[in-house]
Amino acid sequence: MKTNIFLFLLAFSALFDTAFAASRTVTLAVQNMTCAVCPITVKKALSQVLGVTRVSVDYASKTAMVKFDDTAATVDKLTEATKTAGYPSTVKENQ
Repeated sequence: MKTNIFLFLLAFSALFDTAFAASRTVTLAVQNMTCAVCPITVKKALSQVLGVTRVSVDYASKTAMVKFDDTAATVDKLTEATKTAGYPSTVKENQ
């Protein structure tokens, strides 16, 4: 009986946690992208952040659009990843 209750509570908690997980998209203004190879480095840095599901980097507009799970990643983690790679970024206004 105790095992059944434990399994029920475990399953319920797993469902409860995922119910509040949300996919979020943010556009970052990325500095220091000076050549066509730079977006590859930025994309790689952002893709390595736990919780990131999609990254699109545009050299012409110097932006990166990032889709991520907000329970695993934060905007601060994203901007830290680009900064560490040598490309400081900030959240682009007018989202």
